[in-house]
Amino acid sequence: MSHVGVPRGTVRKRRSLALLTTGVLTIPVLAGCSSGGEETSRGVPQDIAPAARETVADGSTANWAVDALPATFNAFQADADSATTRITGALLPTLFPMDRTGQPKLNPDYLESAKVIEREPRQVVLYKLNQQAVWSDGREIGAPDFVAQWRALRGKDSAFWTARNSGYERIEKIERGADDLQVRVTFSKPYADWRSLFSPLYPKEITGSPDAFNDGARTTLKTTAGPFVLKGMSKSKGTVTLARNPRWWGDKPKLDTLVFRAVAAKDRTQALADGTVDIADVDAATADRITLARRDRGSNGQPLNHGPGSEITPAQALRSWAQAHGSDEDAAEIAQAAREKNRKAVVAYATEQKALRDFAVRKSLEPAYTQLALNGESGPLADDRVRRAVARALDRQELAQTVLGPLGLPAKPLGSHLALAGQPGYKDGSGALGEQNTKEAQALLADAGWTRGGAAEPPKDTKAGSEAEKKGGKDDEAEAEKKTAGEAEEDKDAKSEKSEKSEKDGKKAEEGSTEDSADSAAERKKADQDSEDSAASRDEGLYIVGDDNKPGAPAPATVGSASAVHVLAPARTAAAQGTVLLRQAGVLGEDGAVAATDKQPGGAAGAYAPVGTAAPAPAAAKGQLGKDGKTLTLRFVLPSGPGSQSLRSVGDKIAAMLEKIGVGTEITKVPDESYFKDHIASGAYDLALYSWPATAYPATDGRPIYAKPEPATDGSLLVEQNYTRVGTDHIDQLFDKAAGELDEKAARELMKQADARIWAAAGSIPLFQRPQLVAVDKKLANVGAFGFAAPRYQDIGFKNRQAAGSPADRKK
Repeated sequence: MSHVGVPRGTVRKRRSLALLTTGVLTIPVLAGCSSGGEETSRGVPQDIAPAARETVADGSTANWAVDALPATFNAFQADADSATTRITGALLPTLFPMDRTGQPKLNPDYLESAKVIEREPRQVVLYKLNQQAVWSDGREIGAPDFVAQWRALRGKDSAFWTARNSGYERIEKIERGADDLQVRVTFSKPYADWRSLFSPLYPKEITGSPDAFNDGARTTLKTTAGPFVLKGMSKSKGTVTLARNPRWWGDKPKLDTLVFRAVAAKDRTQALADGTVDIADVDAATADRITLARRDRGSNGQPLNHGPGSEITPAQALRSWAQAHGSDEDAAEIAQAAREKNRKAVVAYATEQKALRDFAVRKSLEPAYTQLALNGESGPLADDRVRRAVARALDRQELAQTVLGPLGLPAKPLGSHLALAGQPGYKDGSGALGEQNTKEAQALLADAGWTRGGAAEPPKDTKAGSEAEKKGGKDDEAEAEKKTAGEAEEDKDAKSEKSEKSEKDGKKAEEGSTEDSADSAAERKKADQDSEDSAASRDEGLYIVGDDNKPGAPAPATVGSASAVHVLAPARTAAAQGTVLLRQAGVLGEDGAVAATDKQPGGAAGAYAPVGTAAPAPAAAKGQLGKDGKTLTLRFVLPSGPGSQSLRSVGDKIAAMLEKIGVGTEITKVPDESYFKDHIASGAYDLALYSWPATAYPATDGRPIYAKPEPATDGSLLVEQNYTRVGTDHIDQLFDKAAGELDEKAARELMKQADARIWAAAGSIPLFQRPQLVAVDKKLANVGAFGFAAPRYQDIGFKNRQAAGSPADRKK
């Protein structure tokens, strides 16, 4: 399942747009931050239920869930997606697929050998093709296919609509070798990542003309060269069907048919239960249900202690029965309807759980990582000190634990932008930025001019800050002066009112205790109103775009946050009233004790503090930083879909961490389908969470992610895919040098240096490698959570022979 937060079109190709980059930092010590020996790291192994081919039955059909039908079968077009990658992997040649350690490995089905045979005066690579390798129409795979793909992707012919795979523009010529099975590729300048080229390899019938390339390969592939061929695509059924390739020269596919079926993330539990799919990426909630289903196998028909109705207590059940059979006909009818609805839900849930017993959850770490992106184009984050302060406030270990810990996966923060744990060249370079340190984060903010009282200060004529701040300076100053004058008048009225009350209170001291508390609260509230409003922005700004026209509608305050309602110690009468209300709500027992099931840190929610308890610290004491009359509040954009719960949980924790250093966040939750296009790509955010896939070619694939944006002719920034709008010339130079370095060890060292500078710039903060949870029919072998490795589709099959017909048609 594609997760929200992974940009579309992240197939391994040259992204004509640049990606996450870094700010300008020239710190001499950085040259050594990533130097030294390679860090020994072990990745999480794949989980695919491996089985020898002789133990896997021939025949049958497997159904594999994808998010949607592929927009195109051309992997080099901008709208190619994860379904494109998955399906073409079974249809077309990949010369160097990634292995389990994330390294490119020669594919013997297509190549006998491939190596650099000359370095001077030009780099020359000689490919020796497998003599049995042919296209599905019987034609040999050869030099004409290589030439056609090079001409289509090198960028010189604008008639080809392509996202361009980096490296093709470095090729000078392609020739036939000593025979038809040899392809000789000469480069105009050295290219270290030459193994990334020609994968997938398309036949010349597709890459030979713009029409075939642009349109012909979008909806069909008539000629292929994989273990399977494309049998058909049905938009009405939402399926892409593959069949065995009769001309395949390698190991015969175990499956007769492989069907990719479009199933939305929210529908996958049902699809698994009713037998529609056999393989599906799932979220943690579905994985938990499968685990519970297998655990309940020996329950001997006993009612489940989870799912619908499991939260109903015996007392509630008895009360419901009494209402359903009571004398009040209207109440009885309502109760009976509710009981029937619950009964049906319990039966449906139990039926699904019984079906889910036939599945296993295979888990590993996905070859992709989640990062916190900081948009440095304008606003407070244009200042590298603020970006670094935000980064130093994060407890990345806690964030990794939040997502990976409950799944039983290693919860270790990722230490590199350019390699994942277990890959060659991985080294934790986060030391270039520094570990989590609240005091140092606060010092960085203070150095940048953000102080506790800064929100109340008038704007200063200074060059510090972003252009956006400068533009609004005069208007903000006038508004601040107007607000200050109004507050002064209100304070005067409040003091006069208090003086009158004091005279009355002197006559009735005992009666006045409650009024004094109220007046004191009013004064504190008035004095700190602005700070409290600012600190509350994280909750008050919480809204889902598109739900209504009130983006400022307040959300419920959270206990323990600066934005929570300040509860003052009440008088004895109020405390007594609170006790009565809590007892009526069932929170307190008759003896006044809080029920064990309702105890919370700090007491029951909504409970009053005992008489004499000190009031919480005012917002100003623990509240938000400001500068030039503005509070330090960052726009935090998160996806709102059901499959993005883990991202939202991480986002909430990040907001709480930033609050501790005085940085406010305005969380905006937007629909998944518009998250990237309308917010991340357009730059309408300050903070965001999204992911990038792993690569075996960081010098090629990493450069567009971290390259410096260039100004366009119209004055705007050509950000391409550089969504943080931050970059440096030095990082670009390191990438360029590594891309031309044919010594692998030297190239990796250059990548470590680049990674150290990316960390120091704090434009992208890697958090953790994403979990990979795959629900698989437990009878299927050689499929599941592949980790880094590409699937071997010809090895996938059922360990036990199936009855006639598709496994997807069976009722489990």
